[in-house]
Amino acid sequence: MGNKKKIKKVVLAYSGGLDTSVILKWIQEEYGCEIVTFTADLGQGSELGEAKEKAKDFGVKEIFVEDLKDEFVSNYVFPMFRANTLYEGEYLLGTAIARPLIAKRQIEIAKIVGADAVCHGATGKGNDQIRFELAYYSLNPEIKVIAPWREWNLNSRKKLLAFAEKNQIKITKDSQGEDPFSVDSNLLHTSSEGKLLEDPSIECPEEVYQRTVSPELAPDKASYITIAFKKGDPVALDGKSLGPAELLTALNHLGGENGIGRLDLVENRYVGMKSRGIYETPGGTILLTAHRGIEQITLDREACHLKDEIMPRYAELIYNGYWFSPERSMLQALIDESQNNISGEVKLKLYKGNVDVVGRISKNSLYSQEHVTFEEDNVYDQKDAEGFIKLNALRLKLLKED
Repeated sequence: MGNKKKIKKVVLAYSGGLDTSVILKWIQEEYGCEIVTFTADLGQGSELGEAKEKAKDFGVKEIFVEDLKDEFVSNYVFPMFRANTLYEGEYLLGTAIARPLIAKRQIEIAKIVGADAVCHGATGKGNDQIRFELAYYSLNPEIKVIAPWREWNLNSRKKLLAFAEKNQIKITKDSQGEDPFSVDSNLLHTSSEGKLLEDPSIECPEEVYQRTVSPELAPDKASYITIAFKKGDPVALDGKSLGPAELLTALNHLGGENGIGRLDLVENRYVGMKSRGIYETPGGTILLTAHRGIEQITLDREACHLKDEIMPRYAELIYNGYWFSPERSMLQALIDESQNNISGEVKLKLYKGNVDVVGRISKNSLYSQEHVTFEEDNVYDQKDAEGFIKLNALRLKLLKED
């Protein structure tokens, strides 16, 4: 048993599915410690009451089931979108951005109940183990971590089901068969990986997609919407003020029915391997386009370019699990400072998998039609461009003199 005897109480991130149900029983057997379960509602759409009842069946006395959707969108999704964040140019980081919130709340609950350990169900091959544990240690350096997938020999679905049957663990019918792929979801996105999706040369089957209709089957008529922003965050849709989670939910619906937000990506995991993921981020895709649209008229050129330069670094920090690092906080401060004047409205056209900006307006607009007009104007002397060009060409001309 060794160090296992030293753990007295653990907070388990618990979904009620096959993996975490097996983990709960396994901890009872292997560690013999008191278990507290924590189930977070991040908009994944699962029945959270079922998870609570399952935990009770295991004899768990302290059960936390919490609605964190607004906190998730307000304090994690929106700050990330202020940076127009994309990992490797395409991925909107729907899974990565959820992990620090779950980890933070686990640590908070551990303090409330007097637990000396936390546990997650991430495998030893993926990124989530890193994201959870870097967050745990950032928030409580003394916390102990149980990572079953790095300890046990239940390394296949067949073994998990056998363990569940042996220990009379209730498994829903749809969990008993061999799942064709693995799914993770929250209010921002769905992520599908593994099994039939592991061969990147084969097109993803249509049945994998859960939140979006095929662009070919989307309406033949375009939808037009208007999103209002205040200091970089969306606050209203078509003139109606909405809360963070409510607004993202509405955008998910609009994007989903118009076939927007699908991504088939082979990405580079932090642990070193490449993996293929099928992502659906309908509302997030709309939001990213809208945010860039309002920045086009309200953000200074050099500030805009600086943001674009630091964004890949910022995205990498989130992807790799460094949300609570000092460098991410420093970059966030810079990003948030850039958003002070990012207010106004953006009109978008949604049509068969595409989202396009078709109009922007803001009281903070830096766009001067008087300056850019092709007609006669009284504000710009075109002769000034000659000196500007000569000064900037000077070093290039000097290079050729030798």
